[in-house]
Amino acid sequence: MISRTLAIVFHGCEEALAKRLVNGECELEASTNAYDWLGHGCYGWEDSPVRAWQWAHEAAEAGRIQKPAVVGIVIDLGYCLNLVDAESLRLVREAYSHYQAVCHSSGISEARNRGPEFKARFLDCAVLETLHASHAAQGLQPFDTVRGFFVEGSELYPGAGLRDRDHIQICVRNPQCIKGYFLPR
Repeated sequence: MISRTLAIVFHGCEEALAKRLVNGECELEASTNAYDWLGHGCYGWEDSPVRAWQWAHEAAEAGRIQKPAVVGIVIDLGYCLNLVDAESLRLVREAYSHYQAVCHSSGISEARNRGPEFKARFLDCAVLETLHASHAAQGLQPFDTVRGFFVEGSELYPGAGLRDRDHIQICVRNPQCIKGYFLPR
């Protein structure tokens, strides 16, 4: 886990939203989709404006936004569930066991990650939201942010362990951790 470290993330969005964010006219709204990779919150790619541009252009091609743009965000990670840390991964594994038990006792089916490269992360979102709810129920300090590394895309070369869309994604759960917005050069 991380406590008190600044990060620069980049968020792909509609150009008008990027301008409103930078001008202080609004705040980034949390995503609450059932398939969000790191649970509910505001998302960005750590240190990767290019990956944010890719996402924004794909969203425009799919008709989800009209004019693609990228906004930079300065974030204080605060109390961060850092999924490249062994202790954080242990907490997630325990949350999965709890999630399984809840599903079993209530008779509902477990969520499943779906689609190419499991881009629709229904199970991951359910497990992370279970972890956050469990922390709250126990009166534990809530996580301000979640940080995860993802392998995505095509191999850089045959047999590579690296992919052309590998990235670190950050999900901000506590909006007070967003310290400012800027337009990248």
